[in-house]
Amino acid sequence: MKNGTIKNIEKVVLSDNWYTLNKFKFEYQKEDGNWETQEREAYDRGNGAAILLYNKGKRTVVLTRQFRLPTYVNGNEDGMMIEACAGLLDGDNPEDCIRKEVEEETGYKVNDVRKIFECYMSPGSVTEILYFFLGEYEERMKVGSGGGAENETENIEVLEFDFEDALKMIVDGEIKDAKTIMLLQHAALYKLFG
Repeated sequence: MKNGTIKNIEKVVLSDNWYTLNKFKFEYQKEDGNWETQEREAYDRGNGAAILLYNKGKRTVVLTRQFRLPTYVNGNEDGMMIEACAGLLDGDNPEDCIRKEVEEETGYKVNDVRKIFECYMSPGSVTEILYFFLGEYEERMKVGSGGGAENETENIEVLEFDFEDALKMIVDGEIKDAKTIMLLQHAALYKLFG
């Protein structure tokens, strides 16, 4: 089925505080040729990048833990989330962004990153495309303590897990972050550790 034609798009900014929430009103041509008026809200937070840092020899992955208010207000008891390193592009290309985020959040300086896919994370309400990467780390690449950029109030804890333990944490409900689950499952599916 081909996507319908869209016309007469009207945009109203509802909020422009942390990111931008827009309300759109538009006409959409259905498959039968008839037009209908639709209204939708879309949250524009920019595009981002995420990476699974892995050490093949040790069979480990580096993840982070930090407080996420939206999860807290939706029932996550302490609001803490275990996640893959990630960040917004903020004008950078995805590769440069993820290398910068890795150093800020984990303290590792990783030069070689490999893009594996990209996807819309919540296409019904958020405009964001997330670029997914893999990057191998070794102890010699540790150049700082990580923890996030001070001006971003991130307060990130750096964690290292055995890969099999990280996979089990998905099943046990300890890892609930979509990007992290996707990266770990990709690593398992494509036998990153052999």
